[in-house]
Amino acid sequence: MATELVEQDVSPEESEPTKTERLSLEAVAADDSLPIWEAFLPYHMMWKNVDWVVFAWMLSMHIGFLIAPFFFTWEAGLVALVTHFLCSSVGICIGFHRYLAHRSFKLSRPAELFVMFWATMAGQGSPLRWAATHRLHHQRSDKEGDPHSPKDGKLWSHITWLFLRQPDQAIDRLYKKYIPDLLKDPVMQFVEKTYGFILFASAPVYFAAGYAYGGLPQAIAFMLWGVCFRMVVSYHSTWCVNSATHLWGYVSYKTTDTSKNNWWVALLTYGEGWHNNHHAHPRLARAGHRWWEIDISFWVIRLMEYTGQATHVVDKIPALGAKSTEDEL
Repeated sequence: MATELVEQDVSPEESEPTKTERLSLEAVAADDSLPIWEAFLPYHMMWKNVDWVVFAWMLSMHIGFLIAPFFFTWEAGLVALVTHFLCSSVGICIGFHRYLAHRSFKLSRPAELFVMFWATMAGQGSPLRWAATHRLHHQRSDKEGDPHSPKDGKLWSHITWLFLRQPDQAIDRLYKKYIPDLLKDPVMQFVEKTYGFILFASAPVYFAAGYAYGGLPQAIAFMLWGVCFRMVVSYHSTWCVNSATHLWGYVSYKTTDTSKNNWWVALLTYGEGWHNNHHAHPRLARAGHRWWEIDISFWVIRLMEYTGQATHVVDKIPALGAKSTEDEL
């Protein structure tokens, strides 16, 4: 009965299983006859399916964020500003998003390792899971199975979806379906195995740098601002792409979802807020398609191209209103 249900081509409201038809998260993950996106449906969110590791991490970062203003120094603020750009623009926007998830360009090995390092420092998790989940999002955008659609609730799309634990079987199936290319990449396998170590090892580095610069007060300030404050600002900016840009803004291209171009999200995320542009033409390395749609991350990609670190950059802007290529992930 459940298999027949998910095969029907109907709206999310019509196809949501009734309580008697709902399968457990583990059952969905283990059943290869069911689409893997069923493991991401909001009805699975219950106490036994909460990812408490993610919850504890986010809670600790937000506590650090709230404490940080009491330990502010100009030096720590500068550290936060610089690392925010490196982690959010170079790491997430360029590395995880436009490079890994969409293959919008190719990178030299040194450039690849550079962007992956800063992506891991962003604290947004595994590179493979990030890319796989994002490709799933594009395939199911604002349909049933989208991991973070506002149609399932504004709070869900912004943060709550992160707390849904996924069984190992679900992750294995997700990877095999959505990122078979990355599974074959030895560099990505290395980053996948070491990203946690790199992230946690960075904390004492911030502390030591601050201590060497100005003793214990600067050590605490560097830690709180360089890690907690910077990460939380980056988190909510990134999450606004999932929530706000599917709710508010203007449309330049007709797509099958509710993606919008949102100027203030674009400013917060170094260009990711031009979301309707991106969903219409996801392979493009640039998200800003008009001269005034500022896309700082694409400027960095251009710089990498000029210096020979990026090649095969997909950057030809289609005519506004042109038929979307949203199926080309």
